[in-house]
Amino acid sequence: MVNLTFVTEFILLGVTDVHQSQPFLFVIFLTIYFVNVAGNGAILTVVISDSRLHLPMYFFLGNLSCLDICYSTVTLPKMLENLISTDKAISFLGCISQLHFFHFFGSTEAMLLAVMAFDRFVAICKPLHYSVIMNPRLCALMAITIWTIGFFHALMHSLMTSHLNFCGSNHIHHFFCDVKPLLELACGNIELNQWLLNTVSGTIAMGPFFLTLLSYFYIIAHLFLMTHSCSMLQKALSTCASHFTVVFLFYAPVFFIYLRPASGSSLDQERVIAIMYSVVTPALNPLINTLRSKEVKGALTRLIERKL
Repeated sequence: MVNLTFVTEFILLGVTDVHQSQPFLFVIFLTIYFVNVAGNGAILTVVISDSRLHLPMYFFLGNLSCLDICYSTVTLPKMLENLISTDKAISFLGCISQLHFFHFFGSTEAMLLAVMAFDRFVAICKPLHYSVIMNPRLCALMAITIWTIGFFHALMHSLMTSHLNFCGSNHIHHFFCDVKPLLELACGNIELNQWLLNTVSGTIAMGPFFLTLLSYFYIIAHLFLMTHSCSMLQKALSTCASHFTVVFLFYAPVFFIYLRPASGSSLDQERVIAIMYSVVTPALNPLINTLRSKEVKGALTRLIERKL
């Protein structure tokens, strides 16, 4: 008979064990968080306030900015608190809530990137039918659908993880609560949890990724077969470049973490890569989207001029 101890809290061991570097890291991550909130907040503001940006492309860009703010807010404030505090505890409910919202916003963003790729496909390959296909009703329906699927996908993980028994250490070798670190602390049968993580989460990630690649395959094929003007080809590819960069920055670290076997990477590697996709990438997205879009830059300029 195994003695089971009901865990009421977990200890987040954070990004580093070196105490001397923690104040420096606090300043760095606080700056990144400020850039994230300010940059994505500015894009969200102009998309809502500027009538010239009331188009499907910018509607989805606004959704992406909202997700990036939420995605980092799930993990960064707690990480910043732990960098300057000796108390690194998080309650059981707080841990499960963090896990839920992390997977909610993460899986929603994966699906949103596929929807944005489809939007670019319709705009470039079927320009005469663009306004009919990407009508406001369909755009709203797609947005509601991916947010709903993301919520229930995360709910599955949070409910399954919350019913596990934890009978050993409550120290999480990470800076936030995620399914994989918690499964390492659980005792008993975790095969179903592992299967759900690999199969369902894998489908949520890989499905949109392949749909995104398919959209870009048709876009590139269409451009090279149907477009005879170099300037039009360059303009079309430039339009897709920012989105493709965002897709690469989002998926590259996610694939490394979730598709590699547990024995294939160290805890330090996993923490560094988790920082990339949960902290750095959301802060880079507004810079990428703003620098590549004349319309967004123009809207930001008009907004600043009105404020001044």
